[in-house]
Amino acid sequence: MINSYGFRKFKNRLFFILCAICVIIAVIPLASILLEVIIRGAPQLSLTFLTATTSRGGIGPAIQGTLILIGLTSILGIPIGVLSGVYLSEFGNNKYAQSLRTINNILTQFPSIIVGITAYGIIVLTLGTFSPIAGAVALAFIMIPIITRTTEESLKLIPNSIREASLALGAHKWRTTLNVVLPAAKSGLVTGVLLAVSRIAGETAPLIMTILGNRFFFQGLDKPMAALPLEIWKNSLQPYPEIQAQGWGAALILILMVLTINIAVRLASRSRMKT
Repeated sequence: MINSYGFRKFKNRLFFILCAICVIIAVIPLASILLEVIIRGAPQLSLTFLTATTSRGGIGPAIQGTLILIGLTSILGIPIGVLSGVYLSEFGNNKYAQSLRTINNILTQFPSIIVGITAYGIIVLTLGTFSPIAGAVALAFIMIPIITRTTEESLKLIPNSIREASLALGAHKWRTTLNVVLPAAKSGLVTGVLLAVSRIAGETAPLIMTILGNRFFFQGLDKPMAALPLEIWKNSLQPYPEIQAQGWGAALILILMVLTINIAVRLASRSRMKT
């Protein structure tokens, strides 16, 4: 019979094989990119390359600038993104919240160059200089919609019975959200933050319009600053193979930096959850 156990087992195995093939097809381009970056970038790694200035063949200022940008952007974007997601999930049963969701979804897909041009017109021209502040604000507008969306979806996965149990014990809505719902959705919140950090770490277009670039180490919040994405972009435009090789090395460092941040945050969040 067509509905026999053997035929159902065949369909199950066929579906498993098709899914495995799709995964392999999706992983092959990613693996090829990583392999290419490692092969071309690894020979460039040295203490001088990591610590020296651009004039001496290093990317020290770019590494420092990227870390500063990630820190400033996180300070601006993470609290706003998380609180926005909390509002949409826990207090968003109204027409205003639906409008905010629509706007947030649009911002999630917004071209980053438009964000950079907007930041240039509002912040750079107002301050009269390129600066890390302008870069952080531009990247924060990219980070906030991602964190907002992931926070809202993570909180929606928490069963209502947990909320009802807290409310039944006499806790206020805000305290239930803060002390019960958010800790229960901690893993999803961390994932959203890491996804947003990974996204902004490699953005180049907004930085061209906001921090411009610099060949020296950090000189102040009101001065142009170097960053790894800018260094990669500039080196890729040069006709000299040795400078292009430095761009490959900078790309490898950027990947390793994002990977390190992800692992460190994961380990820190797990240790806190155990305690």
